[in-house]
Amino acid sequence: MAGRVEGIYIAPKKKELPKPVDRVRAVAGRGLEGNRHFYDEAPPGRALTLIAAEALAEGAAASGVPLDADESGRNVLTSGIDLNALVGERFRVGDVECVGVELCEPCTTLEGATRPGVIKAYVHRAGLNADILTDGEIALGDTVERL
Repeated sequence: MAGRVEGIYIAPKKKELPKPVDRVRAVAGRGLEGNRHFYDEAPPGRALTLIAAEALAEGAAASGVPLDADESGRNVLTSGIDLNALVGERFRVGDVECVGVELCEPCTTLEGATRPGVIKAYVHRAGLNADILTDGEIALGDTVERL
């Protein structure tokens, strides 16, 4: 089953909401160029973060607490693929090979930057932390698929 990239968000500075972009260069072991989390050597699971549009909708429907993709702080918004199932799995976003490391659970920082109730509403729905294994580009409309 393949999904699709619906949005890409980059935050150049801490405490800034990520800005949407049409494409971004991913660098193996480092992250996304132009993002504030672009490392000399990314800690495990910190090079790329993804969140599913379906998870955002489910969290809002279940709790009445909406969260927009840019507010989530995640880099890539997907649709049509279960990101939770990619923990421990290799997958491709566009031409970039990645591996899912762990679920990205909501935290007090996210709730403080958005609205009360976000932590409870988005438990197990707040995305995926991943490592980038190969250099390449991620663009809107790209396929997201398990390898």
